[in-house]
Amino acid sequence: MDIRIGIINSARELNFESSQTAAEIQALVAKAVDSDAKYFSLADDKGSLYLVPVASFGYIEIGAETPRRVGFVA
Repeated sequence: MDIRIGIINSARELNFESSQTAAEIQALVAKAVDSDAKYFSLADDKGSLYLVPVASFGYIEIGAETPRRVGFVA
């Protein structure tokens, strides 16, 4: 799953691949935004952990769960 996170007042964005499902990611972010949490964390496929401060969280784009098609379609 391709994840792209926008940070307020930053021209760059976090972009990584995760093995979590879209529903898991959506629930985790919604819980962090609705609560008094200072940050939320997501892990990528390589084991790296990303901590995103809720106060500067801009947006999150969650890619499609279907794998990309390779080759030509007739």
